[in-house]
Amino acid sequence: MKKIIKNGLLIDGNGGTPVDGLVVVIDENKIIYVGQEANYSLTGEEQIIDAQGGAILPGLIDTHVHMMMEFSPIADRLATPFSFMYYQAAKYLKTTLHAGITSVRDALGTDLGVKKAVEDGLISGPRLQLSINALTITGGHGDGYTVSGNTMDILPSDYPGMPNGKCDGVEEVRKKAREMLRAGAEVIKVHATGGVLSATDHPEFTQFSLEELKAIVEEGQFRKGVKVMAHAQGAEGIKNAVKAGIHSIEHGIFLDNEAIELMKENGTYLVPTLLAPVAVLETAEETGMPATAVQKSKEVIEQHKASIAKAYKAGVKIAMGTDAGVMKHGTNLRELGLMTEAGMTPMEAIVASTKTASECLGWQNELGTIEEGKLADIIIVGKNPLEDIYSLANNDTIKVVVKNGQVEKNIL
Repeated sequence: MKKIIKNGLLIDGNGGTPVDGLVVVIDENKIIYVGQEANYSLTGEEQIIDAQGGAILPGLIDTHVHMMMEFSPIADRLATPFSFMYYQAAKYLKTTLHAGITSVRDALGTDLGVKKAVEDGLISGPRLQLSINALTITGGHGDGYTVSGNTMDILPSDYPGMPNGKCDGVEEVRKKAREMLRAGAEVIKVHATGGVLSATDHPEFTQFSLEELKAIVEEGQFRKGVKVMAHAQGAEGIKNAVKAGIHSIEHGIFLDNEAIELMKENGTYLVPTLLAPVAVLETAEETGMPATAVQKSKEVIEQHKASIAKAYKAGVKIAMGTDAGVMKHGTNLRELGLMTEAGMTPMEAIVASTKTASECLGWQNELGTIEEGKLADIIIVGKNPLEDIYSLANNDTIKVVVKNGQVEKNIL
């Protein structure tokens, strides 16, 4: 049965002036008409979805999530059976979808079976682009070694379908990249610098040499253009990643002018994840965040905002991403408010979460805007987000979620 969405303000993801009074017609999983209702011939058998004066947007896209985790105290993780995380993930996926996010790029930890479960309809969730696990150096961000000498990874690794990501030297990184691709990676994730959550490094520390990063990029190119995304916070590591041909820089905390110019020259995407250090400070006591992570978040939070503001002003391509999993899933859309605090307009934040995000994932021909011929990923929002971008953070504001033509949420 065809579906018709009507009586709403259309914000189509292209960044143009919103339009009232248009209808969007869905046939199976595709958008087949966007325009005046008078110019479309009704049969009377269509399912009508009345937006009730709300805003109609493309399904939003989070380009940096971790669907298999929400940070929790070490003692809780040690006391949790291995398979329990899959049942938790089913909840996280549904929560994310109901928050208005219909597509995500998983930045490590989710295996091919979870993607298949969503695609086959066993569980409800956004469509997934997988990285499987991140490549990291010994002793770097992603190495669960602690100062006690014990190893405590945030997520289990090195089980069937989830290769361990530690590797050193050009030949090892080639092999690890191939292992991730073999396990189903659609994008390769690499830790090019240290990070906030790891105990044995700092965000400004550089990981992997330029030669190692180039080898990883080559491996992706050999597989018909698989892109590489880089956790990169320190300026030197960011510049190495861009020079190596990496597709997107995640976090970008210590961007300098040279790094920004390199990103512009190479068309490199920036995924800010402004919410991540904010959430670390907010939830530190509840989740048992390490003291090192709390201290590093305090050190970087203002620098992070300043770097993203500078990159935005310079014209770097920005795609929305949150690092959800570090914070609770379903709180993702707080990121858009933080993006406006860094200088973006509400419309620019929405475009970064739709059209630009789809381009970052290589899905721009199918997703990201409400246009005829594209997949029917559409949300209806109770308030005009251009007037109150912060309203998107309340999941009750997201009234309807349509993914692939199917109504996944309707609380109108």
